[in-house]
Amino acid sequence: MSAVSYLGIRHHGPGSARQVIASLQALHPSVVLIEGPADLSDQICHVADMAMVPPVALLAYAKDAPERAVFWPFARFSPEYQAMRWAIANDVPVRFIDLAASVTLAPDQSDDAIPADPVARDPIGALAHAAGYEDGESWWSDVIEENPDPGALFDAIADAMIALREGHMPDPREALREAHMRRAIAKADKEADGAVAVICGAWHVPALRERVKASDDNALLRGLPKVKVQATWAPWTSPRLARATGYGAGVAAPLWYDHIWENGTGAQADALWVARMARVLRDEGFDASTASLIEAVRLTRSLAAVRDRPAPGFEEMRDAAISTLMMGEPLQWRIIETRLLLGDQVGQIPDNLPLAPLLEDLQKQQKKLRLKPEALERELSLDLRSDAGLARSTLLHRLTSLDVPWGRLIDPGRSRGTFREKWALAWDAEFAVRLVEHLVYGPTIEAAAAGRLAEAIRGDAKLADVAAKVRDALVAQLPEVASIGIERLDVLAAETDDCALMLTALQPIVETLRYGTARDMALDRMETLLDRLIVQAALALPYAARGLDEEEAERLRSLIASADQSIALSERGPAVQTTWVSALHDAGLTELTAPLVGGLAARLAYEAGRMSAAEISNLMSLRLSRAKPASMSAAFFEGFFTNAGLKLVHDADLRSAVDAWVAALDEEAFDESLPLFRRVFSTLDANERCVLLEALLGKAGGGIVGSFAPNAEELWAAQLAKLTEIFEGTP
Repeated sequence: MSAVSYLGIRHHGPGSARQVIASLQALHPSVVLIEGPADLSDQICHVADMAMVPPVALLAYAKDAPERAVFWPFARFSPEYQAMRWAIANDVPVRFIDLAASVTLAPDQSDDAIPADPVARDPIGALAHAAGYEDGESWWSDVIEENPDPGALFDAIADAMIALREGHMPDPREALREAHMRRAIAKADKEADGAVAVICGAWHVPALRERVKASDDNALLRGLPKVKVQATWAPWTSPRLARATGYGAGVAAPLWYDHIWENGTGAQADALWVARMARVLRDEGFDASTASLIEAVRLTRSLAAVRDRPAPGFEEMRDAAISTLMMGEPLQWRIIETRLLLGDQVGQIPDNLPLAPLLEDLQKQQKKLRLKPEALERELSLDLRSDAGLARSTLLHRLTSLDVPWGRLIDPGRSRGTFREKWALAWDAEFAVRLVEHLVYGPTIEAAAAGRLAEAIRGDAKLADVAAKVRDALVAQLPEVASIGIERLDVLAAETDDCALMLTALQPIVETLRYGTARDMALDRMETLLDRLIVQAALALPYAARGLDEEEAERLRSLIASADQSIALSERGPAVQTTWVSALHDAGLTELTAPLVGGLAARLAYEAGRMSAAEISNLMSLRLSRAKPASMSAAFFEGFFTNAGLKLVHDADLRSAVDAWVAALDEEAFDESLPLFRRVFSTLDANERCVLLEALLGKAGGGIVGSFAPNAEELWAAQLAKLTEIFEGTP
């Protein structure tokens, strides 16, 4: 039996990594044991491949249920990663000793379980609080990560954790993990011919050093459920390192820690970081003079001394930069903070490394299409008339259907129906997890997207949702799925008599037809379906518009406005167009229609030429007469003139009818209608309002002749007070 050295670390810490390497060099152990899934030790060898570029993550997923997956991320400054590289470089056996992934991924198991004990959740924070620090990040940085001389580090960490764990009762998950690691350490200690080095989270050191009967640990581990797992490595991103994933340890500023690992601490490192800040500032269009940089470095060191820190941290760098480079304006810091501290690094894995099928297919397509994944957002413009542009668009649409929004379509309303698309691309390591989850639908991006969309179409009972999914299938170049969707739409259209559902479905269908023109698709069936839905919706409209409350009327008004735009855009045949306009005419004429809907229907029928100016004038006189309740008249007025107030400028009969109605309103009704008038006329610019006033009064007031009343000044003061009361809403 040989000596066992426990190196308690923070899972992502450059200072810890540097101390681990120094300790391994001094110990030169016969075996290195690392906290990690014991059944994935065969994956460690890939770390030695020069094509492996951190940040990367060890990925494991259940073979029969790939939606259950676990990541163990590593940066180049992660102590475990450096320990693996040291062991391989020195030809020392190295393996993982934590609970197997096959157990972690079994049902009712979770590697991300949150400890109930607040100290267990954040032991470093507890130590920091005891030392008088506000947070664990600053304390750990002072003591370890940024301390040029931490002393006997691992012994001190062990003593601190022993004190913290006094009286601590591990939860079942923690107890299993620590029992498994104890058994693995005991076995290695028995077999080793020399020192044994254990690299694990600092919190576990006291439990792993504790003497526990082997029979007790074996009893605890006996009979654990297991599943078959697949494992590989996956690219990770620097922003993702800031999240508490995998080991439950995130770092607030991964690029700062990477800088410390690369350059250490001290005067040269400080100057290099300030130079990096200057470069980012200049890239964003801000000034960063050499003199200001020199002052920033000086202030950084002064702040560290005042705060009694062993070396400047990124907080000192930030404060100094805001003062000297940004003229005390924190906004500039917030603009560069993400790029400076989180960055956009994306790891790389060797080409010959086995991948989850979907990840492998994605990587092939990324290389073929020259789409490099980057963590920071960038814009990509595509011309769908080119093979390359269409292929890139197809991939991005397919990934979107798999809930992997690597690309976000910018202003899709304008893009659809054209030959150009503009995307905003930003890769997130979590997308790899989602792809693994969708392995159940197929081994390639195309097959998985088709399988998921087809399943969603078969299970959806809403016309609009199915229509949207048909559009998604078409733009993703999945014609077989689109055919399934069209058949489903046929069935749903035959089964529904709900006007609102049919109107909602029109827009995505029209968008599909417009978008299809840019992708050379045969969409005859969609054309026929669209005509059918328009006719069905038209027949149902006059009845659907009756007996509605205010909320329902507003919803139907919005649907009719959107549907009318879509129908006009799709340029339907005369028969279909006539049917739709006739339905608007009937709904606008009858008093049974909700006034808000009736006003819009009448205006659209008038614009389409189905109603004459005289008919509209008569209708307006009826709907806005004194015999009608003011609320109903106001609703009809709003429905008719919303986004169409300019019609009053050009239509004298219409203007006269409205003018007569407004003049007939009593004071209370007029006050209540003011917000309505504001909404209706807010679409008119200053010039259009001037033209409207001239149409009402003529130029220069229409030749109105008058004289001031004897008490004009008093009358105007009273009038001004009344207007102020109305417009400000004061009692």
